[in-house]
Amino acid sequence: MTNTLKISLKPNEKIYINGGVIRVDRKVTIELMNDVQFLLESHVIQADDASTPLKQLYFILQVVLMNPAGAVEARDMFRRSLPLLLASFEDEQICGTLKQVDRMVGEDHIYEALKAIRSLYALERRALGGNDDIPGASRPLAVGARY
Repeated sequence: MTNTLKISLKPNEKIYINGGVIRVDRKVTIELMNDVQFLLESHVIQADDASTPLKQLYFILQVVLMNPAGAVEARDMFRRSLPLLLASFEDEQICGTLKQVDRMVGEDHIYEALKAIRSLYALERRALGGNDDIPGASRPLAVGARY
């Protein structure tokens, strides 16, 4: 990280930094002065919420940030899951972004990879048949999806 990063947290909000959990008791701004792996509480999903293929991939990468002791296994699971997802989606934007996610993970930019996956959730809903929130969507774009 060439520049410092300032993050504002609300009272009782948590941030996960290098596997540690920090909760603040009042509104605070913290400044990260070096390269750290972090995840904001608002971006954390629970296992029960990982109900779609992309949310499952997100959950796997989330483990890399939140549990460094389990990071090797989570990365292995990511490597096994990604080709299956690429084969499951016909949508070019989803596949292109997933290829970028693969590159980001390879470069250890996990937070950016998570952000990219979150950006695909609406497209995934459309691909899996939930077309109501995307104007002009007419047909599912996933092949063999079971969700």
